[in-house]
This record gives sequence, C-alpha cells and structure tokens, in this order.
Amino acid sequence: MEEDTDVTFHLEGQNSLSPECKSSEETTNGLSNQKPIMNGLIISHNVRDNTNGCSPLASLPISALKQNGLLQSLAGGGDPAKPAEENEELEKAREEWEALENSQPALTEDSNPTPLISFNEALQYFQTTDLGDLLKNIQPTIRRTGLAAITHFFFGPPRLHRELTEERDLVFAIAQCHVDNSQTVHMRVLQTIYKRLVGCRLDCPRYGTHWENIGFQGIDPATDLRGTGFLGLMHTLYFVMDPETLPLARDIYKLSQHTTQNFPFSVMSINMTRIALQVLREEALSKECNRRQQVVGVLNEFYVATYLHLYQLWKTQQKTIADSGFVIKEVELFAKKNPKQMLRRLEVFLKERRAGGVPRGTSPEPPAQQPSPSLEERAASGHGSKAKEMNFTGVCELPSDMERDARLI
Repeated sequence: MEEDTDVTFHLEGQNSLSPECKSSEETTNGLSNQKPIMNGLIISHNVRDNTNGCSPLASLPISALKQNGLLQSLAGGGDPAKPAEENEELEKAREEWEALENSQPALTEDSNPTPLISFNEALQYFQTTDLGDLLKNIQPTIRRTGLAAITHFFFGPPRLHRELTEERDLVFAIAQCHVDNSQTVHMRVLQTIYKRLVGCRLDCPRYGTHWENIGFQGIDPATDLRGTGFLGLMHTLYFVMDPETLPLARDIYKLSQHTTQNFPFSVMSINMTRIALQVLREEALSKECNRRQQVVGVLNEFYVATYLHLYQLWKTQQKTIADSGFVIKEVELFAKKNPKQMLRRLEVFLKERRAGGVPRGTSPEPPAQQPSPSLEERAASGHGSKAKEMNFTGVCELPSDMERDARLI
C-alpha cells in the first residue's frame, strides 16, 4: 500500500541552524515514527508554515519514510504483500529517502535576508517624510510659569540656538511616530537590531517570542514603545550600528542574559531613551548642543552614556530585576543633574576601550548566584517585601504636561 504524505519543514528554535543532518525518533503505541532533522529543521507532518513573511519552503511529497512504523504495521495487519512487490516498494522508498537526505533546504541563498540599515539612512528617511501632523503635538520644552519661569530664565541652562530648533523638533516628532509594518525602513530597523544583538544573518518573523530574547516583553516590539515612539528603536539602532558602541551594547546584552542579574535589554533601553528625552526637554543638553551645533548626535551619545551608567551600577553592585525601579530612578536623577559628566564618562570609557584596557567602572563577570546586596539592605530596613513586588512591566506613558517623576507601570 502506498500513501503520499505531505512533509513540511518546521523551524526548531530561532536562528540556530545546525550544519549536520540528524534524526529524531518518537514512539507511539509501540510504533516507531522517525522524524528527520536537517540543518536544525524538523521534517514533520501537517505543520503549517510559520515563516511569517519569509519565503515558504515547498512541501515535499514522499511515498515512504525510512523505517516507517506505520508502513510496517499495515504490512503486518493487512493482506500480505507479495515478496517481489514488497522488495520493489522498499527499494523505491529507500531511493526516495536517500534523495531526501542529500537535499538541502535553500535557506541561506534564496531567503534574501533584509539588508542592514545604518542610523543615518534611517534618520534621512524621517528627515524626508512629512511629519507635520506629529509636529503639532510635540512639547519640546518644559512649561514653566511664575517664579519657576523667572528663575529658569536667569539661572537656568542656556536656550537652544534658534537654528537647532528644527532638528530638536524632529527628534520629538520621531518620538511620536509609531511602528508601521508597511514601511520598509521601519522593518529594516527592527531586523537590524535583532541581527546585530543576536549575531544572526537571516531575518526573523515580524511577530514571535524571539523578540523576548532581546528584551521586549511580548511578541510585538511595538507595544513597548509607549512614551518614546520610534525614537526608542532609533537609539538602539545607533547603539548597535556604531562600531565604537557595538561592543558595549553586546556587553550590556550579555549581562541582561545573566542567570541572576538578568533584565529585559530592549525595555531598559527604551527607558534610557525616555530619560534622554526628558533631559533634552528640560534644556539640560542645550549648552552641549549649542557647542557642537547639533542635537541628534548629542542626544545619541547621551542615551549611550545613560545606558553605560546603568550598566556599571547594575554590574558592579550586582543588581537584580527586583532593583530595576530604584536603579532607573537613580540613573534618571543623576543624568538630569550631571549631563556634562555623563558625556565625559562615556568619552573616557570609549577611549580606554580603544586603548585596549579595562575601562573604569567595570568589573569581572558577576558571580552567578550571589544575591543582590540592595535587596538585603532593604529587607533589613523593612522594605524588602516592597522591593520583591517590583515588576518590570513596561515604560511609562509620558503625560501631556510631561511629569518630572518618571515611573514604571
């Protein structure tokens, strides 16, 4: 008896293709049902294509599988086949199986992975896109009234030069922009961030749990961009595409995967963008922007400097996810009061790294099971239960009046 079976390829894991060909065998009701695995792909029955935008792999009909228990049981329970016919059928099945073993799915050559996109290319897209509706809703500076306005005018930081206001407004417009699946640039930014962090070459699906691997909270990264909009992705893109900052980005990503000190890398990155935006809105970066005659470049570096500061605190003080709210608040307060010092620290850090030394503020890999001292201290002072209840669930919505105290929800 001969039955054609549709066999489709199903990805096992994410971006973890293995060059060897192996097999996986399952036993059901005493019957051997062997599923071959090739290049990390399981050949299974009736599995729908989950590539989600990637080139679908064609179904491969075959008459029989090697050592197929179902065919053996049919031969034993049905009418006995004639020896000649049985030998002919087995030989045909063997030939088909050998042909299948020698075939290789064309994932790398024919899948046409999306090309990486640079930060400047993505920025140019927004510079040439009509963002008029978004510009109407931005609030580039803090609204001050009464004595606060007078004090800020006489004693506050200098105002941003008029010729830089358009660039500053563009930043806040991007922060109002949502992810659009129909925009090629948006999709390339997402793919580039994933590939550079994970170190893979092939595209990943638009939706899926693989985004959680780089620190988003669900199957859709767009849902985590509240309060920062697409700027949250632009800053991460800058972080992973700049040759000088990429090693630091991967160090932070590695720490985010630690056994006890883990944290969601991308969500934390979005929080650093939110802090950088708030410091820019409070005009604490105006002096540096005026000096360098640019806004985007200064804000990019300040974002990296803020993430570096958090990384050093998290690693050297052995923080855990339960400390996240306290650490973010501490980083935010320090960043607002010491923007020039933050940028200087980043400059020194990158200079020492270029020289091949160990930058100050870092330490060897943290011990895998050492508890967080801050949790013990808070427990001793009666606040331990509150710390343990901290949930790193997302980035806050920034209200229209731009509250000074940011918080996690």
